[in-house]
Amino acid sequence: MTRTSIEVSKNERNDVLEALDPAISNFLAQLSQKLQKSLKLKKLANDGEKLTSMTTSPFTNGEKKGSSTSWELDVEKQLQAWRENPSWTDKPPQIKVSVPKDTLSRLNVKVDVGLPPDAVYNIVTDPDNKRVFKNIKEVISRRVLVDEGSRQVVELEQAALWRFLWWSGTISVHVLVDQNRADNSMTFKQLKAGFMKRFEGCWRVEPLFVDERMCFPVKPKNLGDYHACTKGKGRVGSRVSLEQLIQPAIVPPPPISWYLRGITTRTTEMLILDLLAEAERIRGDVKGEVLNNDVEISQGMSDSNLLDNVLDIKERWAMRRRYAKQFPGARRRPAAK
Repeated sequence: MTRTSIEVSKNERNDVLEALDPAISNFLAQLSQKLQKSLKLKKLANDGEKLTSMTTSPFTNGEKKGSSTSWELDVEKQLQAWRENPSWTDKPPQIKVSVPKDTLSRLNVKVDVGLPPDAVYNIVTDPDNKRVFKNIKEVISRRVLVDEGSRQVVELEQAALWRFLWWSGTISVHVLVDQNRADNSMTFKQLKAGFMKRFEGCWRVEPLFVDERMCFPVKPKNLGDYHACTKGKGRVGSRVSLEQLIQPAIVPPPPISWYLRGITTRTTEMLILDLLAEAERIRGDVKGEVLNNDVEISQGMSDSNLLDNVLDIKERWAMRRRYAKQFPGARRRPAAK
């Protein structure tokens, strides 16, 4: 082989490598992007599993729901019992407010709803539920990261309405939501820290045996027992609980913290009242009444924090002034004899 032929062969090889180089670079870049995306999704899914581990319900008794068709048939059967006997009176939600260290508030809400658990769960997890909950202005983005049938992990960003004195506006809420229909639970946790350092909580929807008296003297332990002793005529309601922790990046001093705590409490109250109103619409009970004004706020806080439960800041200051006038020496301790 001559020297000239060797040089021609090397030139051809270089031309081939130059042609392949962009394709190889492009392939490696795409591979890197796919690996990064896969790792991100795996991390989000793991976060979702951690959230799920926080929501073990004592009412499920190990029972698991089957396919979507199965629970749809169940909820339709339970709704039929409500159509035959729609009598129900909504009771005001019980709201307990506590203030853990370095947080704005921790809310614990409980309310009974005159609809089956699956029907209530449908309302809470509906992607278009801003038509029900008036404090949701807009769903900015919604992306399903994990879909396992009865369980979904969703990345959700919403614009929520807020009011402060004579100002009002919206705030973006970006959360990771773990929805598990197996036990009708939904946990949420803030993804990116900003104005809010922590915003997390959990919804739980548990069965309530509305017509349990039909089983007397037997006390049903689960849905199977309840259906058997009521011969399928017993209505199944829902006991809904919501736990929510709010921790701003900087907790403001009083009186601003009082007002913000009142805002979060009132917003949560309105959320529950919207849920009750939608349940009434679905139930078709024209006699049902939603009690808007008589919200029961638990007395679980100490006397020193009792004033923080008053939602109107003007009323709070008026109470302080009245108390000071009526008991001018209340802050003074009698001298020891």
